[in-house]
Amino acid sequence: MIGIMADSHDNLEAIEQAVEFFNKKGVTAVLHAGDIVSPFTARAFKELNAKLYFVFGNNDGDRLLLKEWFENFGAQCCKDFGDIQLEGRRIALLHGIYEEQVKAIAASGMFDVIVRGHTHDAGVVIDFGTPIINPGETTGLLTGRRTVALLDLGSLDVEMVEL
Repeated sequence: MIGIMADSHDNLEAIEQAVEFFNKKGVTAVLHAGDIVSPFTARAFKELNAKLYFVFGNNDGDRLLLKEWFENFGAQCCKDFGDIQLEGRRIALLHGIYEEQVKAIAASGMFDVIVRGHTHDAGVVIDFGTPIINPGETTGLLTGRRTVALLDLGSLDVEMVEL
C-alpha cells in the first residue's frame, strides 16, 4: 500500500495530518504530485516513516532548495517527471499542468498507473486503460476538503480519503 498526495501548498497542519495518516496506515512509500511550494515544509515531511517521492508543481518556488532540503532526509526529487518502479509496478508521477501530456502518457501504455495533481479535484479516471489518480488537495484551501489517496499496488484499487 502506498500513499498519494498533492497540492499541499505550505499548509503545515494539513501536511502533518497526512503524514500522521500515512504512518498509521503503514504505507511503504508516499508519492507527492507537486506544489509543495516552500522548502520549510520539509520539517513536517521528516516525520514520514515511508520513502517520499516528489515532483515539482507550477507553484514551487526555490526548486534547488526544495530538492536539497527534502533529499537531506532521504526523499527522492523526481524534478518534473518521475518514472517510479514500486512492487513490480511502473508509475508515472507528474504535476499534470497540461492535460494533453497526461493523456499522451496514458496512451503510451508504458505505465501501470499515473499519479497527478494540479486540478485539486480528487478522483480516478481510466484513460487508454490506464488509471490516472489525482488525490485532490492536501491543503484544503480551494475545495474545503483535505484529501489524499491510498493505492494497493497489487490490485490497483484506490481509496480516496478525506483527512
